[in-house]
Amino acid sequence: MIEVENLSKIYGATQAIKDISFSVEKGTILGFLGPNGAGKTTTMRILSGYIPATTGKATIAGFEVHENPMAVRERIGYLPETPPLYTDMTVTEYLGFVTKIKGISSGDRGEKIQKALKCCQLEDRANTIIHKLSKGYRQRVGIAQAIVHEPPVIILDEPTVGLDPRQIIEVRNLIKSLAGERTVILSTHILPEVSMTCDFVTIINKGAVVATGKPDELLQQMQGNSGYEIEVEGDTSNLLPKLEKMLGIKSVNIKEIMDKNNRFLINVTLDKNYELGKDIASTIVQEKLGLYEMKRSHPSLEDVFLQLTTNESLTSDTSN
Repeated sequence: MIEVENLSKIYGATQAIKDISFSVEKGTILGFLGPNGAGKTTTMRILSGYIPATTGKATIAGFEVHENPMAVRERIGYLPETPPLYTDMTVTEYLGFVTKIKGISSGDRGEKIQKALKCCQLEDRANTIIHKLSKGYRQRVGIAQAIVHEPPVIILDEPTVGLDPRQIIEVRNLIKSLAGERTVILSTHILPEVSMTCDFVTIINKGAVVATGKPDELLQQMQGNSGYEIEVEGDTSNLLPKLEKMLGIKSVNIKEIMDKNNRFLINVTLDKNYELGKDIASTIVQEKLGLYEMKRSHPSLEDVFLQLTTNESLTSDTSN
């Protein structure tokens, strides 16, 4: 449905994005993830036809964005980071205005507006003036304008920025409901949005793609960073060297728990394919330490993101 090949954009002496490539299959949600300033918004603006690329190509629903911009715009719904709302209109008036500028025939406008209102759970706010709506409802109106012409592709740029936790959950559920019949690109720097919403992830840093794949595939790359979190009581001076000598242990970190007398938190990181819980617990007991808690720890999408956007030590050999 979406193919991006070697896309680059240069502003004067600044290269905002460089040789970006990724694809999105029909009916899926792609999380386009990166820190602020990574090039996410620039990429979204190119895909939506808002600005041209310097080099490379992007194809949406079979149409190349630069060669057929109008055909592409007819087939996408775009929600920029700041929703393009006319706040002195009611929700229905605004969506009616949107259907006109998107070329929907007058006979179909009412039906499409009602579908968008229902999809975005705005039916009870249809006659409310937009400036009286909460920010969460305004985001819903922004999504409604993006889908009112029933496009096969939806591009959402930071759709949950500035929302409270309840509003984030509501918008997240709305985005998930859009997949299946539609293909969605969700551009964000908020990790929970990706892990809880998206089928695939493309991570961008400093204008370049550093990884792409399913979330669990990216986590698999960091399997060696799994380990144990252990809380003990007693003298740990002899424990550290014994743990560090164990085959399969990558690193050990011990720090005192400040609000608990003589208690320590131990973080053990394992090499791949090692399961040493039994041996670690046995060593702790042999040292006559009190074992209060021992739990398995696994890398999260946040760990992947931080590693890729700080030292970029992972390779981007996983594809979707």
